[in-house]
Amino acid sequence: MANSVRVRFAPSPTGPLHIGGVRTALYNYLYVRKHGGQFVLRIEDTDQKRSVDGAEAYIQSCLAWLGIQPDESPAHPGNFGPYRQSERRNVYQKHILEIVESGLAYYAFDSADELEGHRVDHEKKGKTFIYNWHNRMKLNNSLVLGEEKTKEKLDNGHPYVIRFLMWDEKESSVYQCPDSIRGNVAVDCKLLDDKILYKSDGMPTYHFANVVDDHLMNISHVIRGEEWLPSLALHLKLYDAFDWRPPKFAHLPLILKPSGKGKLSKRDGEKLGFPVFPIQWEEKIMGYKEEGYLPVAVLNFLALLGWNDGGENEIFSLEELISLFDLERVHHAGARFDPEKNKWFNQQHIQRLSISDFCSLCKPVIENHGFVVNDENKLRSIALMIQSRVVLTTELWRELKVFFEKPDVYDPKAVKKVWKEKTKGLLRAVVDLLSDDGEASLGELQDALKRVAEGAGLGLGALMGPLRVVVVGSLSGPDLLSIINTLGAKEVISRIDSALEAIE
Repeated sequence: MANSVRVRFAPSPTGPLHIGGVRTALYNYLYVRKHGGQFVLRIEDTDQKRSVDGAEAYIQSCLAWLGIQPDESPAHPGNFGPYRQSERRNVYQKHILEIVESGLAYYAFDSADELEGHRVDHEKKGKTFIYNWHNRMKLNNSLVLGEEKTKEKLDNGHPYVIRFLMWDEKESSVYQCPDSIRGNVAVDCKLLDDKILYKSDGMPTYHFANVVDDHLMNISHVIRGEEWLPSLALHLKLYDAFDWRPPKFAHLPLILKPSGKGKLSKRDGEKLGFPVFPIQWEEKIMGYKEEGYLPVAVLNFLALLGWNDGGENEIFSLEELISLFDLERVHHAGARFDPEKNKWFNQQHIQRLSISDFCSLCKPVIENHGFVVNDENKLRSIALMIQSRVVLTTELWRELKVFFEKPDVYDPKAVKKVWKEKTKGLLRAVVDLLSDDGEASLGELQDALKRVAEGAGLGLGALMGPLRVVVVGSLSGPDLLSIINTLGAKEVISRIDSALEAIE
């Protein structure tokens, strides 16, 4: 095996890429980028019946949006292809014959009805049927039939599977499985079944194809989810059977439901109203992209679901995550998914954007609503006012709208709260003020408004509330004087006039 670090992300194209899969891809990406190796995307589509049209393209689009694109993939092949398992049948056929000829795998001809009969019989006796060392010599397989009868069945096209000889009584049953996160995991092999490696349709099972491909693609580190930990002993024993050096394994903790109980699922997102996929899947299922999240915020949040750098900082760029990531600091226990914390990370990354980058987010939103942005200085001043208020990019127009459209409705609760007997007179005085001196600085404008209020025997607060309502439509929003300064006197006068006509 080559000395360079090579990792792979190997999803099955059976549907959209779940956020748990994204974290697995991310940890592989962080590790390999830190060590200067190659990141491989392999599509594990041996189960053709479960493959979904468009899923592979969706997976690649997700990785592209997130900015964790592979070095080698079906779309960008390297020297170790093909990168779809469905295109590697000849490779698996060659290697399955090798392991059968070595005596470490065997043909099993048991029908589905025969196996079901064994299961039912065991259940009646309060036992569980396991196809392994305990009963393999009593079943319908090549170990019992011998070479001649086995060949006869194969020549006659008898359906079969190929099973792995997981353990026999000549060996020690306890098998030590090294894991970079959990240390040595001891497995009692006599409790395991003789897994099916190959089916008579010419397709391998996941386990066999996975091991063969990882070896032939020079994968040095396998970083995958905790759900594959029970398969570790089988995979390591397959490496032993071929006399291959295994990669280093690391099994990541589960991402848990917001309640902390059980694995996070698509249904949790649907029920609680948060995305669990990176980008939109089909028509109705929105992803993080469509819900207003920045890719870097998604990656930052996921990185800390199961890992930390040992410090107190939580906000990291992708480059910072790469420099800090270490498998030794990955946790053993599952990490609870917190949708509100997820939003917090997004807000922090929006605030971390340079004003130029934030303007780049705002500009297309403004243009999509039919407005042309010619004044870059005005756009910059608007961006400075709203950047701290935005949590999701889907909120941008809500914050931008006040600078491009006059209110068409006025919050009735706000009107009731601030509209007093002298309000209309105060606002007409503001119109006169802006007509006389519309180019005042913010300080001068505040002083002038204060004089208007004092002239009516009131404090400045009695004026600012209703003025905000007529300019903005509600009592929320950025600094009112800054809004007025950006809109200009003519626009503010127009808004006051419109509001005085609309509000009784």
